[in-house]
Amino acid sequence: MPISMDIPVSWRMPLFWLQVDPSMAGLGIAQLTGLIVGHPLDGQAPMDVPVPIGSKAQATAAFGAGSMLESMFNRFFDNNFSTLVWGLPIAEPSAGTAAHGTITVATPATDAGTLVVYIAGQKVQIRVLQDDDETAIAANLSVAINALTSLPVTATPAVGVITLTCKWAGITGNDIDLRANYLGTRGGEVYPPGVTLTFSNPNTPSNLGGKLGMGSGVPDCSTAIANLGEANFEYVALPFTDTNTMLDWNYEYGFEDGRWSWLREQYGMCFLARRGTYADHIIWAQDNNFPVLSVMAVEVDSPSPIWEWCAAYCSMGARGFNADPARPLQTLGLQKIWPAPLHTRFSMSENNNMWGMARQKIGSQMVPIILRESTTYQFNEYGVPDDAYEVLTTLATLARLFRDLKADITSKFPRHKLCDDDTRLGPGQAAVSPKIIKAEIIAYYEYEEYLGLVENARQFKAHLIVERNVQDPNRLDVLFPPDIINQLRVFAVLGQFRLQYDRSIDSLVAA
Repeated sequence: MPISMDIPVSWRMPLFWLQVDPSMAGLGIAQLTGLIVGHPLDGQAPMDVPVPIGSKAQATAAFGAGSMLESMFNRFFDNNFSTLVWGLPIAEPSAGTAAHGTITVATPATDAGTLVVYIAGQKVQIRVLQDDDETAIAANLSVAINALTSLPVTATPAVGVITLTCKWAGITGNDIDLRANYLGTRGGEVYPPGVTLTFSNPNTPSNLGGKLGMGSGVPDCSTAIANLGEANFEYVALPFTDTNTMLDWNYEYGFEDGRWSWLREQYGMCFLARRGTYADHIIWAQDNNFPVLSVMAVEVDSPSPIWEWCAAYCSMGARGFNADPARPLQTLGLQKIWPAPLHTRFSMSENNNMWGMARQKIGSQMVPIILRESTTYQFNEYGVPDDAYEVLTTLATLARLFRDLKADITSKFPRHKLCDDDTRLGPGQAAVSPKIIKAEIIAYYEYEEYLGLVENARQFKAHLIVERNVQDPNRLDVLFPPDIINQLRVFAVLGQFRLQYDRSIDSLVAA
């Protein structure tokens, strides 16, 4: 009986006995999930333990109103409603201090109007009456700020001054933006007559609003990372760009001992964002070289906090790569993210030169769009420029290819015998040879080519090696050399115009 099955030939009971074999049916489709990392407040979720979140309301209940995680989930769901996503609450720095800053009412009102202030990109507005003095305006604005529980700050009024304090400790609170009348006259936002405001830590060089400051301390993610165990989290929104945190997450998701290593085979990538000037980003990127971390470069004057930028970026990355891991993310919009004002945005030349940073610009609908989903990887181990992992599509495509190959091999050959190529096997035998496995891998590759993930199947076949290990007769060694498909990122045209075509050439063509 050459056909391999588990029904023994010694079984004599009548009549019909069937063993189910799924090895040729499964498609190996994986559910790739997101993970949002950040600080909670007074929520229900335990610290350092991932919890699945299915809606904005669930995020508020789990992590607390006004928390970093609440606003991150808001932006994630604004951009992606289909990806399974979990939240990972990280405690604020135990020795940290909370960022704080001020809004000063510099002058009293001379007529009635509406005062509009933006705090971390959220709009707060109050009615100002004629002859309201600085103290009255500050008191009313403080009441409105504290009533908006989704804000990441609390307000304390004094004589014409409002002191704002971040709801958690750490350097991330320094990113909270303060400004008035972001939408300007076209958005119906102007100061009430007579009223002017000044802000602490004014943004430079534009002097458009200001920020909180004096926040100190960085989080410790080690326990939370350990608690992830072997659960698969493909897309991580990481709001912390301090060196220690980035090193920890690069180690967890890296190639040496992390999720991309041969021992774990889990894969994944992290999405971050960083605020700074053009020069800041250039200098910072030179000191970072992580192939699994992608950091979006954001202008100083964007009202939206960095944690919302990274959540929206992660959300669109998950949405795009889950649909097709080989398509570039360029032109995908980051909904509900406020861009920097027109005159303070990065130019196309500046975006081109910020190697090691993911880049964005403002699209036609005044929404930031992804220009290039670059990682921070720029150099090999010897410091030589290298673009092997320059874009996230490389990681996303490789992860899909490796998972598909593993699903194919483990489904079709889970309990097979191994023999040499010249072995005369009976039909249906649960046995394979290097030649059989090679043929299977080639067929798999041609299928992936049909799906648009790889190219050049003929060259792949020529470079593919499948052989028995010379020291272990029960082991097959495979050199798997996929040529992953590329992306149309640049369309260069030489516009060689004429004022008049040469008539003599026309007559030659006609002839």
